[in-house]
Amino acid sequence: MITLYHNPRCSKSREALAIVEEFSQARGWRLDVVDYQKIPLNQEQLTQLHRQLGGTVRAMVRTNEEEYAALDLAQAGDAELLTALASTPRLLQRPIVVIGERALIARPPEQLPAWLDAAS
Repeated sequence: MITLYHNPRCSKSREALAIVEEFSQARGWRLDVVDYQKIPLNQEQLTQLHRQLGGTVRAMVRTNEEEYAALDLAQAGDAELLTALASTPRLLQRPIVVIGERALIARPPEQLPAWLDAAS
């Protein structure tokens, strides 16, 4: 199964969706597309996603959004950032693709085909 955390208003997210749909159909895999702004991730789900992504929690955050500045997150620690992501889903980087225990922030989407092949 593949999960795509998706924002349908984002062109990069739509590009990633097309790539992941083609990949999943070719392999007969189930694809779960989650509009994370309509169905926000809770703190536990975000913590799990962070583990799958590796790297820093800050890498999961869209620092260019006005909510980032409004919430004064520039010096925030991991726990505060995860709380902000749970309460303000717009701050979550997109798109994010998950296969098993691996995840990728698919920006740019062109990196997806090689990652999907390696993750499958």
